Amino acid sequence: MAVKTRDALAVDWTNPPQHLARPTVVGSGPVTIAWLMPPPSAMSGGHHNLFRFIDFAEKAGHRCLIYFYTNTPIVVNIPDMKAMLDGSPAYPNLSAEMAMYDDDAGVDPSVQAIFATSWETAYPVYLDKSTARRFYFVQDFEPSFFPAGSEEILASNSYRFGFHGITAGGWLSRKLHDEFGMPTDHFDFAVDKETYFVTNNEPRNEVFFYARPVTPRRGFELGILGLQEFARRRPDVTINLAGWDISRWTVPFPHVNLSGLAISQLNDIYNRCAAGLVISATNMSLLPLELMASGVAPVVNDAPNNRLVSDNPYIEYVAPTPSAIADRLVEVLDRPDAAERSVKMSDSLNDVTWERSGGQFVEAFERAMRG
Repeated sequence: MAVKTRDALAVDWTNPPQHLARPTVVGSGPVTIAWLMPPPSAMSGGHHNLFRFIDFAEKAGHRCLIYFYTNTPIVVNIPDMKAMLDGSPAYPNLSAEMAMYDDDAGVDPSVQAIFATSWETAYPVYLDKSTARRFYFVQDFEPSFFPAGSEEILASNSYRFGFHGITAGGWLSRKLHDEFGMPTDHFDFAVDKETYFVTNNEPRNEVFFYARPVTPRRGFELGILGLQEFARRRPDVTINLAGWDISRWTVPFPHVNLSGLAISQLNDIYNRCAAGLVISATNMSLLPLELMASGVAPVVNDAPNNRLVSDNPYIEYVAPTPSAIADRLVEVLDRPDAAERSVKMSDSLNDVTWERSGGQFVEAFERAMRG
């Protein structure tokens, strides 16, 4: 499992240890924050967003330390990790020091706040002997990543550790508060309009599907069924699949397999498309807003986990059936005002900035840290 056996054995959230009883309060001024995370990769979207918010914390004057936690024998080479991060435009330049997390040594004695950033990292955060205040940066409901069973239960337990959750979007905040009793705040989803913007004001005759068969919550099979019906009705439309190399999967209609793409490639592809199909069975993806910024109508399965994140009127919420998905894609392609609508949907996001979301995050963190 992702969590170390010794950590899973040691945590008993029904009987909290004394060092968690009186967490640190910092009445004013900067805070030293430790962030525990699994090691990032160049293409890890969750880490891209996590590092964005560490950057916001640093810009607000806080000192950050990053610790890598993994239940593998691999030891992260810190210079190589920094070189990878520095070479990727998806990662901001941070001042944070980086190190492997040592279970026995724990975090640096100067640390006043500790963030868990995934379910497995919540275990060492709980067990660390520091009296630092505990937080949980939650980007998705991770128990749903697993079938019902041990990992699903252990992931669910992490929301019962008494941490203060700061979540991506309102659906997670409400769910964790209502179902697990966690104190929560949230920041809104946003989009970088310097990366995603409209360049094509002409009619578009392509569609996009965020296709990740290795990530069940992204509904690959349902999307393929909907696109199969759409392709039968509109064989003239180019269907682009991106997010994973799907050459080993059977796709029963003509398509373009774009595999994994660099962020710098996305805007040009999006600007060829009229609609983008994004299915999310847990927390909403960032893609719907990114698609909209490029003038693409996002077709998204209608569910609270999506609507409670964004109620933008240009998101095409649709019943999660193949026929309904195909119907909506055809409707989007056939709109006579599609080009004009592309510009309007992009303009609707002009104030939906990551800087605003970063301000929400910092304000929630500082309010909780002040005690």
